Amino acid sequence: MTIDRLIRIFAGSFILISLALGVPASPLFVSQWWLAFTAFVGANLLQYGFTNLCPLAWILKRLGVPVTQPA
Repeated sequence: MTIDRLIRIFAGSFILISLALGVPASPLFVSQWWLAFTAFVGANLLQYGFTNLCPLAWILKRLGVPVTQPA
């Protein structure tokens, strides 16, 4: 699995979890402040698309996750 794929998996998971915790109609509702976390993840994805800089990518590189899939 590559860094780009893991970033998409983490971002999608964080967005779904924070929506489940932040939307009042959800049975898992905790607080609407969880929607701020959704916005944070979305903003990080947007800036990653423009700058190719992502804190999670740095962490995954240090853990030895490959940048590209081996041929």
